[in-house]
Amino acid sequence: MMMDSTEMLFSVPQGLPSAWDTVTAALVSPVSNDITMSDESLSEGLNLLCSNSLGQFLEGWLMETLQVRLTTAIAPEFWAGMKQPENELEEKDRARILLMAFRTLLDRLQPFLGGLERLGTWQDEGRGGLCGPGARGLRERAFSVIRAILLFSPSAVLQERILEFYSRTFSVHMSQEGEAGEAEEGSGGPEGGVCQGCTVPTQQCWCQQALEQLQELSHVLSRLQLLERVSSEAVTSILHKLIEQRMEQHCRGEYESSFLFDFQEWLELVLGWLSRVFASDVGGLGTVPNGTGSGAGEVGQPANAVLQRWRCHMHQFFCRIYVNMRIEELFSIIRDFPESKPAIDDLKFCLERTNQRQQLLTSLKTAFETRLLHPGVHTSDIITVTREDTVRQIVASLTGDAEGCSDLANELSRADPVTLETQDSEDEGSDPEEWTPDPKDAVTDKTGSKRRSSDIITLLVSIYGSKEIFIDEYRTVLADRLLHQFNYNTAREIRNVELLKLRFGESHMHYCEVMLKDVADSRRINTNIREEESRVAEEEQPPLALSAMILSSEFWPTLKEEKMELPPLASQAMEAYTHRYEKLKVPDDGAVAWLPVCFCFSQVFINRLAARPTEYE
Repeated sequence: MMMDSTEMLFSVPQGLPSAWDTVTAALVSPVSNDITMSDESLSEGLNLLCSNSLGQFLEGWLMETLQVRLTTAIAPEFWAGMKQPENELEEKDRARILLMAFRTLLDRLQPFLGGLERLGTWQDEGRGGLCGPGARGLRERAFSVIRAILLFSPSAVLQERILEFYSRTFSVHMSQEGEAGEAEEGSGGPEGGVCQGCTVPTQQCWCQQALEQLQELSHVLSRLQLLERVSSEAVTSILHKLIEQRMEQHCRGEYESSFLFDFQEWLELVLGWLSRVFASDVGGLGTVPNGTGSGAGEVGQPANAVLQRWRCHMHQFFCRIYVNMRIEELFSIIRDFPESKPAIDDLKFCLERTNQRQQLLTSLKTAFETRLLHPGVHTSDIITVTREDTVRQIVASLTGDAEGCSDLANELSRADPVTLETQDSEDEGSDPEEWTPDPKDAVTDKTGSKRRSSDIITLLVSIYGSKEIFIDEYRTVLADRLLHQFNYNTAREIRNVELLKLRFGESHMHYCEVMLKDVADSRRINTNIREEESRVAEEEQPPLALSAMILSSEFWPTLKEEKMELPPLASQAMEAYTHRYEKLKVPDDGAVAWLPVCFCFSQVFINRLAARPTEYE
């Protein structure tokens, strides 16, 4: 009795082996078995397995079977087909073999992909009490196994064939778009009956066949979720090489034209080819529904998102390569300014999208030290290379208007400045042949050669050869500031003029003093006219309140006049102002000639019009 009980305990339920065979056969050969196997028998077998707690082992068995078949049969067959004798084949044949290898791979994996889809559906529906990751989870696990076994250590021949095939299809695509020769240097032209796309005699042209093969290959790789893994390296290599070649051919040494728009047009043509490579409108067994793809170009992933990512990648690479090239040429670009302004604008655009500012500064500093800042370069050549507004920048630094430049402003404010007039008189009376160095015990913080050589302002004036250049530039800057500040506060300008008088002498700063006096006089005149207007009847008052800056024409720099037609109310206000000014100043200072150089209109206010007294007639 004891033995009978043991036998009953380990006995296999009737029909269980047959149920296992039925269900597993349906999972690995779904297409062939659908013909002879009814849904009823399959459901009965699945229910029997689940009732005996064997349904949970179906998933592990199927994944292990897939892994074994991949390792022992499918992957070796794939690589054997890929490694056919290359020297005996033409490019057209190698493209056909590449497509055939992936097509065969898909055919061998199709039963397993269909079985995973069916098992995942059973799990999602809970048929027979099955539970598990479902169709989506099983697909992700299966494709991870496929990628791990097939591409863990891929042979170099795969990338060689992919690179060759994609390069050819790019050449074909660009030739059809009217951009032949982009993919390869020396590609054949229409002369001699050679096709521009596939570079073979036109009678043997296989351009259309190549594009059809590209479309089919993209679909097969999409089904296998290998499109990005297989294609990205080759596509990146092709695009990088083409961008570098195009930049060398069109941009190197050319500074007077912008290339951003041309690159954008070329990029749109390239995106047309990329849309062929990453085609993702595939359906059927083994496909990935929308939103479940694992990489760019996989089945169901929006093509626009894939192309947008590649567009951004190409833009980024273009900007980086363009910046690298322009950094090498930056010295020449600066030398050719302003003709090279388009190149500078392009460089600015690209720098904003790359992190290469420090690289540019380091390279430019090295170029200046190597090509300018050494005894063999004449000072005039250095000045030629520097910016045209260098003097204005120096003046702005002197007066404290330039950001981050305090050395010259501090030098101007020194308590014991070197007067350039005194230095000029000392230098004029000395003979270079009779020069002797200062004594060793000479006081270095007083007058003397050491003191003068350490003075930054003196050094700058000596480089440019004349202090009048700086004085005239400061007069222009002062005029611009006085006419645009819309008030009569000149405390800062008075301080700067007094400091500059100590450096350049009072006689040279006389014009600037007159300009400041004009501001003070204008304030007084405007106040008097306001008071006089306030005492008249309301109907006799001017239609608008007006303030004017009275300029002494001989002492101010030439101002650019603006051609504009004033509103009638403004013209009436100007006539009223002229009449009252002539009552105050004529015949001492002359009549008024209006210069409309700076206007600020509001509803009842005009501030300010520049006026110059003219000779009274």
